[in-house]
Amino acid sequence: MTTADAARPIGVFDSGVGGLTVVRALMERLPLESIIYFGDTARVPYGVKSVATIEHFTEQITRFLLQRDVKMLIIACNTMAAVAAHVVHRLAGSIPVLDVIEAGARAAVAESPGGRIGVIGTPTTINSNAYARRMHALDASVRVYSQACPLFVPLVEEGWLDHEVTRLTAQEYLRPVLAEDVDSLVLGCTHYPLLKPLLRDVAGPAVKLIDSAVTTAEFAAQRLQHERLAYGGDSPATYRCVVSDVPLRFQTIGERFLGRSLGQVEKVDW
Repeated sequence: MTTADAARPIGVFDSGVGGLTVVRALMERLPLESIIYFGDTARVPYGVKSVATIEHFTEQITRFLLQRDVKMLIIACNTMAAVAAHVVHRLAGSIPVLDVIEAGARAAVAESPGGRIGVIGTPTTINSNAYARRMHALDASVRVYSQACPLFVPLVEEGWLDHEVTRLTAQEYLRPVLAEDVDSLVLGCTHYPLLKPLLRDVAGPAVKLIDSAVTTAEFAAQRLQHERLAYGGDSPATYRCVVSDVPLRFQTIGERFLGRSLGQVEKVDW
């Protein structure tokens, strides 16, 4: 693999702003790697759309990023990963494809000695059963307890990360999962890492939180080394943020998710 191949960016995409938690984890784990992020802000949320529509949107975004000569694709949207990952794999050819569900499932199975795993996510992700299916493929003996948490996304986007309303909501959602004495809890939505301190308080010290953003970044680091695509040059990393619409809230929410300035946000016209 040449230095030019390794210098190509990693393509990360999501239905909106949530995937920026994955970008943040990638920046911390792989500071030399350039990243292009695509958020489909014009058509979010995906969770209420049909599988055929999600597949169509996923194909459009994948083709857009492949035209930008990315060296790896990361599906940072649990909904897309649950129902349309096959579309990305088909289009990507030999380019490595990672997704948050695969990374989260692997980490949960590896870090749950008692084999009792909780998963929280949006209703679409939970109803798809994608996490449980993947975990059972890795280890048929694990027990998976899933819980949809539909109010978490709007609470995070409102900035209520340590609000009493959010704490009460978390206690209500997590009660049935924690009653099963789970070893670990998978944060199965890219918005949820922002709630980590609050969720840690609610879940207690005995439960390991599996952050899909952090596990995806670690998985990406391993895969880049394995494929000999890790960049080791001295050019500084570049970051591009491309969206399908630029609502006023995107910049504010995006910078909260990223933990730094977004810089210039580009808008694509299909």
